[in-house]
Amino acid sequence: MGRLIYAFNCSLDGYINDAAGAFDWSMPDEELHDHFMRLAWDAPTLLYGRRIYETMRVWEDMREDPGQPRAMRDYAEAWCAAQKIVYSTTLEDPGYPRTRVERTFDPAEVAALKAASPTDMSIAGAELASHALRAGLVDELQLAIAPVVVGGGTRMLPDGLRLDLELVEHRRFPQGALLVRYLVKDPQGG
Repeated sequence: MGRLIYAFNCSLDGYINDAAGAFDWSMPDEELHDHFMRLAWDAPTLLYGRRIYETMRVWEDMREDPGQPRAMRDYAEAWCAAQKIVYSTTLEDPGYPRTRVERTFDPAEVAALKAASPTDMSIAGAELASHALRAGLVDELQLAIAPVVVGGGTRMLPDGLRLDLELVEHRRFPQGALLVRYLVKDPQGG
C-alpha cells in the first residue's frame, strides 16, 4: 500500500504564496531541488489541484531544453514520467500525456488508489490537500520552510485542522530553507 505525501515549499508563517500570488521567494537551491526530484521518482503518482498543475506544466517544456541546468532537466524528467491526476471542474484537456482529469475529489477513490499503489503518491495544491487531510488520507507532511515571512497569501494548511505528528527528519539546506518531515499519527482517526 502506498502512502500519500503532502510536500510543499512554504514561508515560515505557513503560506505557499504571498498575498500577490508570488512564490519566487520559495525557489529551492540545488540540494533541495534534488530532494524534490527524488520524491517525484519515489512517489510517481501526483495528485494536483488545477492551479498547481497549470504552474507545474512548465516541466514538460524544460525536459527538452538544453539551456536549462542539469538539475532542472532531471526534475523535469521525473515530473514528466509521473502519472498525474488533476482535480478540476473547469480543465477540459490536461494537454500532456500521463495526465487525467477528475471532476471531484472522492476520498473513497483516493483511498482505493493508495491501497492499490505499490509506491508512495504525492499531493499538491492547498485546497486539494485540505480535502485529503480532512479525510485522513495524508500519511506524511514534508514542509520545505523558506527563510521568509510573507504575511498573507494561500495557507499551506487549512484552518481548524488538528493533526498529531511525529518528526522523522529535519534538514537545513544551503540557502537557509529547512525541510521538516512529519508522519501523521493515525491519519484515519481510528
